[in-house]
Amino acid sequence: MKLLRYRNVDAVKAGALLGDRIVDITRHMPEITSVTDIIEGGKSVLEEVARLVEKGATDVALDQVELLNPFSHTGKYLAIGLNYKAHVDESRTAAGKPPEYQYWFNKQTSCISGPYDPIDPGVTEQLDYEVELGLVIGKAAKGVAAADALDYVFGYFVANDVSARDWQSHAPSFTVGKSFDTFGPVGPWVVTVDEIPDPQSLDLKCWVNGELRQSSNTKKMIFPIKEQIEYLSTAMTLETGDILATGTPSGVGMAMEPTGLMKSGDVVKCEVERIGAIESKVL
Repeated sequence: MKLLRYRNVDAVKAGALLGDRIVDITRHMPEITSVTDIIEGGKSVLEEVARLVEKGATDVALDQVELLNPFSHTGKYLAIGLNYKAHVDESRTAAGKPPEYQYWFNKQTSCISGPYDPIDPGVTEQLDYEVELGLVIGKAAKGVAAADALDYVFGYFVANDVSARDWQSHAPSFTVGKSFDTFGPVGPWVVTVDEIPDPQSLDLKCWVNGELRQSSNTKKMIFPIKEQIEYLSTAMTLETGDILATGTPSGVGMAMEPTGLMKSGDVVKCEVERIGAIESKVL
Protein backbone atom coordinates (compact mmCIF):
# COMPACT_ATOMS: atom_id res chain seq x y z
CA MET A 1 0.00 0.00 0.00
CA LYS A 2 0.95 3.61 -0.53
CA LEU A 3 -0.09 5.41 2.65
CA LEU A 4 -0.14 9.18 2.85
CA ARG A 5 -1.20 12.24 4.82
CA TYR A 6 -2.98 15.06 3.06
CA ARG A 7 -4.96 18.25 3.47
CA ASN A 8 -8.34 18.48 1.75
CA VAL A 9 -9.86 21.93 2.22
CA ASP A 10 -9.15 22.51 5.94
CA ALA A 11 -9.03 18.89 7.11
CA VAL A 12 -5.84 16.87 7.57
CA LYS A 13 -6.39 13.19 6.87
CA ALA A 14 -4.70 9.85 6.34
CA GLY A 15 -5.23 8.12 3.03
CA ALA A 16 -4.16 5.32 0.74
CA LEU A 17 -3.38 5.83 -2.93
CA LEU A 18 -5.20 3.79 -5.56
CA GLY A 19 -4.12 4.82 -9.02
CA ASP A 20 -4.56 8.58 -9.08
CA ARG A 21 -7.23 8.66 -6.37
CA ILE A 22 -7.22 8.47 -2.58
CA VAL A 23 -9.11 6.28 -0.12
CA ASP A 24 -10.02 8.54 2.81
CA ILE A 25 -8.95 6.40 5.78
CA THR A 26 -9.90 9.06 8.32
CA ARG A 27 -13.52 9.07 7.16
CA HIS A 28 -13.81 5.42 8.15
CA MET A 29 -11.38 5.49 11.08
CA PRO A 30 -11.57 8.98 12.67
CA GLU A 31 -8.75 8.26 15.11
CA ILE A 32 -6.32 7.80 12.20
CA THR A 33 -5.11 11.09 10.72
CA SER A 34 -1.53 10.24 9.70
CA VAL A 35 0.67 7.37 8.62
CA THR A 36 2.22 7.55 12.10
CA ASP A 37 -1.14 6.63 13.61
CA ILE A 38 -1.31 3.56 11.38
CA ILE A 39 2.21 2.48 12.33
CA GLU A 40 1.59 2.98 16.05
CA GLY A 41 -1.72 1.14 15.81
CA GLY A 42 0.10 -2.07 14.99
CA LYS A 43 -0.97 -5.08 12.99
CA SER A 44 -4.70 -4.81 13.69
CA VAL A 45 -4.94 -1.23 12.44
CA LEU A 46 -2.86 -2.00 9.35
CA GLU A 47 -5.14 -4.95 8.56
CA GLU A 48 -8.23 -2.76 8.91
CA VAL A 49 -6.69 -0.20 6.56
CA ALA A 50 -5.89 -2.97 4.08
CA ARG A 51 -9.53 -4.10 4.13
CA LEU A 52 -10.65 -0.56 3.32
CA VAL A 53 -8.23 -0.37 0.41
CA GLU A 54 -9.31 -3.75 -0.92
CA LYS A 55 -12.87 -2.44 -1.28
CA GLY A 56 -11.51 0.04 -3.82
CA ALA A 57 -13.86 2.88 -2.93
CA THR A 58 -11.95 6.14 -3.40
CA ASP A 59 -12.98 9.57 -2.17
CA VAL A 60 -10.88 12.25 -3.86
CA ALA A 61 -8.42 12.73 -6.72
CA LEU A 62 -4.73 13.01 -5.85
CA ASP A 63 -4.38 16.28 -7.76
CA GLN A 64 -7.16 17.88 -5.72
CA VAL A 65 -5.34 17.68 -2.37
CA GLU A 66 -2.12 18.91 -0.76
CA LEU A 67 0.25 16.10 0.19
CA LEU A 68 1.87 16.58 3.59
CA ASN A 69 4.77 15.03 5.45
CA PRO A 70 3.35 11.54 6.13
CA PHE A 71 4.40 11.58 9.78
CA SER A 72 2.50 13.57 12.38
CA HIS A 73 5.43 13.14 14.78
CA THR A 74 8.77 11.39 14.79
CA GLY A 75 10.98 10.36 17.68
CA LYS A 76 14.30 10.14 15.85
CA TYR A 77 15.55 11.02 12.39
CA LEU A 78 18.92 9.36 11.83
CA ALA A 79 20.96 9.56 8.63
CA ILE A 80 24.06 7.69 7.53
CA GLY A 81 26.90 9.49 5.79
CA LEU A 82 29.43 8.24 3.23
CA ASN A 83 27.49 5.06 2.42
CA TYR A 84 28.18 4.83 -1.33
CA LYS A 85 31.75 4.28 -2.55
CA ALA A 86 31.44 6.80 -5.39
CA HIS A 87 30.20 9.42 -2.92
CA VAL A 88 33.16 8.65 -0.67
CA ASP A 89 35.45 9.16 -3.67
CA GLU A 90 33.98 12.58 -4.43
CA SER A 91 33.88 13.75 -0.82
CA ARG A 92 36.46 16.32 0.12
CA THR A 93 36.37 15.31 3.77
CA ALA A 94 36.69 11.52 3.34
CA ALA A 95 39.73 11.66 1.02
CA GLY A 96 38.48 8.58 -0.82
CA LYS A 97 38.78 6.27 2.18
CA PRO A 98 35.67 4.17 2.90
CA PRO A 99 34.57 4.43 6.54
CA GLU A 100 35.55 1.60 8.87
CA TYR A 101 32.37 2.07 10.86
CA GLN A 102 28.93 3.36 9.95
CA TYR A 103 28.84 7.17 10.17
CA TRP A 104 25.51 8.28 11.65
CA PHE A 105 24.24 11.75 12.48
CA ASN A 106 20.98 13.27 13.64
CA LYS A 107 18.69 15.37 11.52
CA GLN A 108 16.56 17.19 14.05
CA THR A 109 12.91 16.34 13.51
CA SER A 110 11.99 20.03 13.25
CA CYS A 111 13.61 19.99 9.79
CA ILE A 112 11.02 17.55 8.37
CA SER A 113 8.76 18.98 5.68
CA GLY A 114 6.31 17.81 3.06
CA PRO A 115 7.16 16.29 -0.32
CA TYR A 116 6.51 19.47 -2.29
CA ASP A 117 7.24 22.11 0.34
CA PRO A 118 9.80 24.82 -0.49
CA ILE A 119 13.34 24.78 0.88
CA ASP A 120 14.37 27.87 2.85
CA PRO A 121 18.18 28.24 2.68
CA GLY A 122 18.27 30.45 5.75
CA VAL A 123 21.81 31.76 6.26
CA THR A 124 23.70 29.09 4.32
CA GLU A 125 25.68 30.04 1.24
CA GLN A 126 26.32 26.39 0.30
CA LEU A 127 22.92 24.73 -0.16
CA ASP A 128 23.11 21.14 -1.40
CA TYR A 129 20.83 18.18 -2.16
CA GLU A 130 21.07 14.43 -1.44
CA VAL A 131 18.56 11.89 -2.73
CA GLU A 132 18.12 8.97 -0.32
CA LEU A 133 15.93 5.97 0.32
CA GLY A 134 14.16 6.56 3.62
CA LEU A 135 12.58 3.99 5.89
CA VAL A 136 10.33 4.04 8.93
CA ILE A 137 10.60 1.59 11.80
CA GLY A 138 7.43 -0.41 12.44
CA LYS A 139 8.17 -1.87 15.89
CA ALA A 140 10.75 -1.36 18.58
CA ALA A 141 14.13 -2.82 17.63
CA LYS A 142 16.89 -3.53 20.13
CA GLY A 143 19.77 -5.93 19.58
CA VAL A 144 18.43 -7.03 16.21
CA ALA A 145 20.50 -9.36 14.04
CA ALA A 146 20.99 -8.35 10.41
CA ALA A 147 19.18 -11.49 9.25
CA ASP A 148 16.01 -10.32 11.02
CA ALA A 149 16.38 -6.57 10.52
CA LEU A 150 13.89 -6.03 7.69
CA ASP A 151 11.14 -7.50 9.90
CA TYR A 152 11.30 -4.24 11.85
CA VAL A 153 10.71 -1.97 8.85
CA PHE A 154 7.18 -0.70 8.24
CA GLY A 155 7.80 0.94 4.89
CA TYR A 156 9.91 3.14 2.64
CA PHE A 157 9.78 6.71 1.32
CA VAL A 158 11.86 9.22 -0.62
CA ALA A 159 14.07 11.61 1.33
CA ASN A 160 16.12 14.65 0.37
CA ASP A 161 18.89 15.15 2.94
CA VAL A 162 19.21 18.87 2.25
CA SER A 163 22.53 20.16 3.54
CA ALA A 164 24.16 23.46 4.43
CA ARG A 165 27.73 22.50 3.51
CA ASP A 166 29.31 25.54 5.18
CA TRP A 167 27.48 24.91 8.47
CA GLN A 168 28.01 21.15 8.13
CA SER A 169 31.77 21.78 8.31
CA HIS A 170 31.49 23.64 11.61
CA ALA A 171 31.61 20.37 13.56
CA PRO A 172 32.32 16.67 12.86
CA SER A 173 28.77 15.65 13.80
CA PHE A 174 27.11 17.35 10.75
CA THR A 175 23.90 17.79 12.79
CA VAL A 176 23.42 21.55 12.63
CA GLY A 177 24.20 21.83 8.92
CA LYS A 178 21.73 19.03 8.21
CA SER A 179 18.91 20.32 10.40
CA PHE A 180 17.91 23.78 9.21
CA ASP A 181 14.15 24.20 9.07
CA THR A 182 12.77 22.72 5.79
CA PHE A 183 15.94 20.61 5.23
CA GLY A 184 14.03 17.33 5.52
CA PRO A 185 11.54 16.88 2.65
CA VAL A 186 10.04 13.38 2.82
CA GLY A 187 7.30 11.46 1.04
CA PRO A 188 5.38 11.58 -1.15
CA TRP A 189 3.93 8.62 0.77
CA VAL A 190 5.10 5.56 2.66
CA VAL A 191 5.16 2.33 0.65
CA THR A 192 4.63 -0.70 2.88
CA VAL A 193 7.28 -3.41 2.92
CA ASP A 194 5.15 -5.97 1.08
CA GLU A 195 5.55 -3.85 -2.07
CA ILE A 196 9.35 -3.56 -1.70
CA PRO A 197 10.64 -7.10 -1.11
CA ASP A 198 14.25 -6.11 -1.85
CA PRO A 199 15.21 -2.57 -0.81
CA GLN A 200 18.76 -3.21 -2.08
CA SER A 201 17.78 -3.11 -5.76
CA LEU A 202 16.20 0.33 -6.22
CA ASP A 203 17.34 3.08 -8.57
CA LEU A 204 17.82 6.55 -7.07
CA LYS A 205 17.87 9.75 -9.12
CA CYS A 206 18.06 13.47 -8.45
CA TRP A 207 17.56 16.37 -10.86
CA VAL A 208 18.20 20.09 -10.37
CA ASN A 209 16.30 22.27 -12.83
CA GLY A 210 15.80 19.20 -15.00
CA GLU A 211 19.51 18.29 -15.11
CA LEU A 212 20.24 14.75 -13.85
CA ARG A 213 22.78 15.10 -11.04
CA GLN A 214 22.59 11.78 -9.17
CA SER A 215 21.87 8.32 -10.56
CA SER A 216 22.68 5.09 -8.74
CA ASN A 217 21.15 2.02 -7.13
CA THR A 218 20.75 0.97 -3.51
CA LYS A 219 22.73 -2.22 -4.24
CA LYS A 220 25.82 0.01 -4.19
CA MET A 221 25.50 0.85 -0.49
CA ILE A 222 28.62 0.13 1.54
CA PHE A 223 26.48 -0.82 4.54
CA PRO A 224 23.13 -2.31 3.44
CA ILE A 225 19.93 -1.61 5.35
CA LYS A 226 20.07 -4.88 7.31
CA GLU A 227 23.48 -3.94 8.66
CA GLN A 228 22.35 -0.39 9.41
CA ILE A 229 19.52 -1.60 11.63
CA GLU A 230 21.75 -4.16 13.33
CA TYR A 231 24.39 -1.53 14.06
CA LEU A 232 22.01 1.11 15.40
CA SER A 233 19.91 -1.30 17.45
CA THR A 234 23.06 -2.64 19.10
CA ALA A 235 23.59 0.79 20.61
CA MET A 236 20.04 2.09 21.08
CA THR A 237 16.40 1.15 20.78
CA LEU A 238 14.94 2.10 17.44
CA GLU A 239 11.39 2.99 18.35
CA THR A 240 8.15 2.70 16.43
CA GLY A 241 7.95 5.58 13.97
CA ASP A 242 11.65 6.46 13.97
CA ILE A 243 12.92 7.23 10.46
CA LEU A 244 16.26 6.54 8.80
CA ALA A 245 17.90 8.02 5.70
CA THR A 246 20.11 5.31 4.24
CA GLY A 247 22.76 7.31 2.38
CA THR A 248 23.24 9.27 -0.83
CA PRO A 249 25.16 8.33 -3.99
CA SER A 250 27.66 10.50 -5.85
CA GLY A 251 26.72 13.63 -7.75
CA VAL A 252 26.15 16.13 -4.96
CA GLY A 253 26.52 19.77 -5.87
CA MET A 254 29.48 20.46 -3.61
CA ALA A 255 31.60 17.88 -5.46
CA MET A 256 31.01 19.30 -8.93
CA GLU A 257 33.57 21.50 -10.70
CA PRO A 258 32.48 24.22 -10.67
CA THR A 259 30.20 23.49 -7.76
CA GLY A 260 26.53 22.85 -8.48
CA LEU A 261 25.13 24.17 -5.23
CA MET A 262 21.51 25.28 -5.24
CA LYS A 263 20.33 28.86 -5.34
CA SER A 264 17.05 30.72 -5.06
CA GLY A 265 14.54 29.60 -7.69
CA ASP A 266 16.15 26.19 -8.29
CA VAL A 267 13.89 23.13 -8.33
CA VAL A 268 15.22 19.83 -6.99
CA LYS A 269 13.49 16.51 -7.70
CA CYS A 270 14.39 13.28 -5.91
CA GLU A 271 13.08 9.91 -7.06
CA VAL A 272 13.36 6.33 -5.84
CA GLU A 273 12.24 3.45 -8.02
CA ARG A 274 8.92 1.80 -7.07
CA ILE A 275 8.23 4.53 -4.50
CA GLY A 276 7.83 7.87 -6.25
CA ALA A 277 9.29 11.36 -6.32
CA ILE A 278 9.39 14.51 -4.23
CA GLU A 279 10.11 18.00 -5.54
CA SER A 280 11.01 21.27 -3.85
CA LYS A 281 11.70 24.82 -4.97
CA VAL A 282 14.39 26.86 -3.24
CA LEU A 283 13.10 30.14 -1.84
